[in-house]
Amino acid sequence: MLVSTTTHIRQPGAHYAADEAALAALWAAGQYAVAGVPAEQGKLTVLPPEQLTRWMAQADIVLLEADGAKRMPCKVPAAHEPVLLPESDIVLAVAGLSALGRPLREVCFRLEQACALLCAAPETLLTPELLARLLASEQGGRKLVRDRRFSVVLNQADDPARIAAGEQTLALLREKYEVQGVLTYFDERERA
Repeated sequence: MLVSTTTHIRQPGAHYAADEAALAALWAAGQYAVAGVPAEQGKLTVLPPEQLTRWMAQADIVLLEADGAKRMPCKVPAAHEPVLLPESDIVLAVAGLSALGRPLREVCFRLEQACALLCAAPETLLTPELLARLLASEQGGRKLVRDRRFSVVLNQADDPARIAAGEQTLALLREKYEVQGVLTYFDERERA
């Protein structure tokens, strides 16, 4: 599996493929490889197009981060986002369940766009209904998806209250917007 970006991601300590040899070694060991050009503040940015195309062709699965949220649990994309490649056939909108029950101003990157999209004030508490609308919107999580397969990933489902709120959000996505999704969480060993 190849993990990379069309924007910026944090450079991992392990699994980083700085060149063809590192890529081959990671894959030979049965591990995933994270690739990108080193950038400021410990980040990776997009590989040169010909290299990305070549490495993608060699991978069995490719995951490309196309729209970061500056470590906030939810966001609304700016005019130039997301940066989806034509080869992308599945789009996953990801949100953290830690956002639910908190004011938009505390949990949403690109707050002004979120407030406009949801017709809500910055102090409005994010509910499962609002999160479902944000994720399913063609100005939100579903932006530029077009005819690609689309699903939602609700992360941070790591306690009973978040699981219940996540299940409620997924039910709304299915029933109201015909969008499928999953709940996920990291255990302590997986946390960065």
